[in-house]
Amino acid sequence: MENLLPWFQLKSTPGVGNHIFKRLIDAFDSAEAVIRAPRQALTRIDGVSERLATAIKQNNLPDTVENELNRVHQKGFRIVTLADRDYPALLLEIPDPPPFLYVYGELPANLNNIAMVGSRHATRYGLSTTKLLSRDLVKHGLTIVSGMARGIDTAAHEGALAAGGKTVAVLGSGLAYIYPRENEKLFHRIAEQGAVISEFPLDAEPEGHHFPMRNRIISGLTLGTVVVEATLRSGSLITARLAAEQNREVFAVPGSIKSFKSTGTHTLIKQGARLVEQSQDILDEISHLLDHADTAPGCDEKIDPARADTISATETSVLQVLEPYPTHIDDLVRKLALPPSELAAILLRLELKNKVQQDPGKYFYLK
Repeated sequence: MENLLPWFQLKSTPGVGNHIFKRLIDAFDSAEAVIRAPRQALTRIDGVSERLATAIKQNNLPDTVENELNRVHQKGFRIVTLADRDYPALLLEIPDPPPFLYVYGELPANLNNIAMVGSRHATRYGLSTTKLLSRDLVKHGLTIVSGMARGIDTAAHEGALAAGGKTVAVLGSGLAYIYPRENEKLFHRIAEQGAVISEFPLDAEPEGHHFPMRNRIISGLTLGTVVVEATLRSGSLITARLAAEQNREVFAVPGSIKSFKSTGTHTLIKQGARLVEQSQDILDEISHLLDHADTAPGCDEKIDPARADTISATETSVLQVLEPYPTHIDDLVRKLALPPSELAAILLRLELKNKVQQDPGKYFYLK
């Protein structure tokens, strides 16, 4: 606990923001060394005036810090500072990394991280596409980073977990304030196979201004950001902009031209984001940056015998009519001129072969 107290003391000093904090640590190696340094040495740092140097020397540790650190320990969390070996290396490269992170679980040791973000009110197409991409990417050794929000974020984490891969959630609240509340089980599952992190105090609520701050961490932790379904005013576009500013790759998944929920992703593509149709599009772009490993441990997929079956001519005709967007079985009956019972049997076989997925209400779409 004692070695963490100077970090909280320095962070609580008025005028010491993340940019100046990083410059101070780069120069002095630790928060304790910064506090012990002479005023004259502090003023040699860009942005540190005589007044700020005096504030650093005179600032007292907030009374609440020791209780905060005790609670971190009691809850099984930990704090990782800029000076720690396991502070994420990619995050160190951005100009304003958090001085320290609250961590639940284990941070990935390599740089093979990719962010997946998008709409909180996603379509079935957006959710299924996100899960598919996430599953495929973790099988190539990548860790999926997202924000544990509803919609695309949740689908990204769930896809990684379902494939036995690693995932990291970056919260816009404190670790003791799980948001959204319905993701409490997901919160703990992520920590078992990866980590949940936050730069905010344990009880911090998910205030609006926290999310742009959170987004810079999501993009900063990764080699690139994939946006799946976003409107023109989506917070996901902020993450994409931050990724570009941090010199990271930006990817976008196209959607229907009739869906306003894809207007943001289409705009990104027009602006030069890499269009993603499959996971290989992402891997091709970042392969030279990866810590090369063919697959992630524990991610080998068992082959379903039904999936290996050949596709019949009748099944092919059904697949040609289906789209990534859900279609009701009655519409398929009209398009294919097949008896409902025969079509239902074909669709069931295609589900078993992992080619088609069914949603409640007899809606079917390509998987």
